[in-house]
Amino acid sequence: MSEYKRILNFQDTENESVFFFGARQTGKTTLLLDLFPKAIYYDLLESDTLRPLKEHPSLLRESLQNKPEGTLVIIDEIQQVPELLNEVHWLIVRKGLRFILSGSSARKLKRNGANTLGGRAIPVTLFPLVSAEIPDFDIYRAVNNGMLPQHYKRNNPRPLLKAYIDVYLKEEIRSEAITRNLDSFTRFLEIAAMTDGEIVNYTNIASECGISANTVKEHFNILIDTLIGYMIPAYTKSKGRRMVQAPKFYYFDVGIANHLLNRQNLQRGTLEFGHAFEHFVIQELKAYLSYNDCGKKLSYWRTYTGLEVDAVIGEAEFGIEIKSSDEVQPRHLKGLHAFSDEFPQARLLIISFDRFTRTVNGIEHWYIHDFLKALWNYEIIIGM
Repeated sequence: MSEYKRILNFQDTENESVFFFGARQTGKTTLLLDLFPKAIYYDLLESDTLRPLKEHPSLLRESLQNKPEGTLVIIDEIQQVPELLNEVHWLIVRKGLRFILSGSSARKLKRNGANTLGGRAIPVTLFPLVSAEIPDFDIYRAVNNGMLPQHYKRNNPRPLLKAYIDVYLKEEIRSEAITRNLDSFTRFLEIAAMTDGEIVNYTNIASECGISANTVKEHFNILIDTLIGYMIPAYTKSKGRRMVQAPKFYYFDVGIANHLLNRQNLQRGTLEFGHAFEHFVIQELKAYLSYNDCGKKLSYWRTYTGLEVDAVIGEAEFGIEIKSSDEVQPRHLKGLHAFSDEFPQARLLIISFDRFTRTVNGIEHWYIHDFLKALWNYEIIIGM
């Protein structure tokens, strides 16, 4: 039984089959066992289960074809045997079984041209923990350790973070034969961390890594397909300003970026804490929008003159600035004012450590803890 009550509960998909993805150690297996203790469960990380199903995928159909309609079957780490998806497809269509197909990488399924079940399985993603799932949530622990369940609670998460990167980010990439040159990919991981939360410039990163820009793009695609990172697109609509078009890149968890950048014991008032704090808030927003199926995309807004808003929700419905300061200064609001000139209907927020939540000249000033509580109580961004 998990010590955290996860927000994701599959209620919206209770009669459907699901592709359930998330990076390793986000807690997928724990959540599935908690929610569905009576389901038939196949763990493809167990060699005794993996080997026979890999050699004879039809064993799955033979084992399940006499189960009652509506029986729930969980297959964990489905990317280990993509061929099973043909059997799953048959069992869904012919026998009415329901499947949750869990995994940490969609890349292997794509690469092998696996059966995607003809739209019969809904995609669902599990993110690292969010603030609302943690009793007595500690913002400083979150910013320093990240939000993977095993990392957040540790007083010293560095050994776990090192093991995570060495074993998962490197060994699994090698085992899947995703890239031929692991050394250049390792260098890329570090350079990508330096651009975490920054606008992506493929040419500059290629120069730093000693590889081509096309290889850099492919490496970023690897991180996205293996759920280790994601791109936040630029919001480019404008009435006349020249807008930056390139996306920003974020690792899926701030703790991973911290470790790759050798950021530790981050303290308020430092540039490093500010970057990590912004990453954490973006992480919360991305999870919130996914879990609540708001139909609103997350982007950022930046002009060529340097005016910027850290997060834009939907069609310029919200403009959000993120600062780790104790006191909001006029210079912190320049981007929001410029954004408001372009999109006067937008709701403007600045999130900081200023303890007095209030509205000043049309801009909502949110103390970080008040913001997180209101966000997950559905008081700020409401669904479709």
